[in-house]
Amino acid sequence: MNRRALHDAGVHAPLQAGISGTGNDGADSIVVSGGYVDDKDYGDTIVYTGHGGRDADTRRQVRDQELSDPGNAGLVRSELEGLPVRVVRGRNPDSPHAPASGLRYEGLFRVESHGARVGIDGFRIWQFTLVKIPDEAPTTATPPPLQGAIDMAANAPGPASVIETVIQRIVRSSKVVQQVKAWYNHECQICGLAIEVAGGLYSEGAHIQALGSPHRGPDVVENVLCLCPNDHVRFDSGAIYLSDDLKVIDARTGQTTGDLTVKHPHRIDPRYVAHHRARWTTGTARE
Repeated sequence: MNRRALHDAGVHAPLQAGISGTGNDGADSIVVSGGYVDDKDYGDTIVYTGHGGRDADTRRQVRDQELSDPGNAGLVRSELEGLPVRVVRGRNPDSPHAPASGLRYEGLFRVESHGARVGIDGFRIWQFTLVKIPDEAPTTATPPPLQGAIDMAANAPGPASVIETVIQRIVRSSKVVQQVKAWYNHECQICGLAIEVAGGLYSEGAHIQALGSPHRGPDVVENVLCLCPNDHVRFDSGAIYLSDDLKVIDARTGQTTGDLTVKHPHRIDPRYVAHHRARWTTGTARE
């Protein structure tokens, strides 16, 4: 497989660039082929060097990288929004995980973290840690028993233990959440706060009627709010809820704390609002 075949198959659009994406939409794919000397390929975990600052002839870093580069900003956006990234590996004699020739699609990875450091060539680089998303399936595993008290000997300082689990996940529509966030430019509909981080503005999409069982809310814009992390937690835990006329109610006092901001063309379905409110004022709502 070559770059043209990847492009035609819709796996990786650019014919040369290693990152496909922008700061607005996120990065949808990357190609890992040892093009940057600071890359590290551990198989299911990849430390991927961002785009920019490399001399095309020597393939060495000759200037600092910028996080504002569209590809780098795209990877940050994918991390913030939890968007999966398609990973393609190319031939790399230094990696046991690379194909012997050509290009090979490796599946979906999530961007776990990012940060800056001085690379091997003495210039600032941005690196992104990507972790493979495993296939998911229901599990019947029995959880470990609860401990009545902390075992101090077992709780001694050291690496955290790792328990391998298999989970079943509700697939959320990222396009739905992204659309709602775009309408509000990431400003919280409850407090008006827009959080600015490296890579742009950040907000969270909150489903009014929860997606999980037994609530089974739909993944549609009429059921999604754009909230800051604090108000997202408060809303999901029932510390605040909405009246039918979209007043924000403090559950502890029952007092109105303000109006929910609603911008055109965002329409909020009152059925989902009533379902959410019933969870915290009259017990678990019926389906």
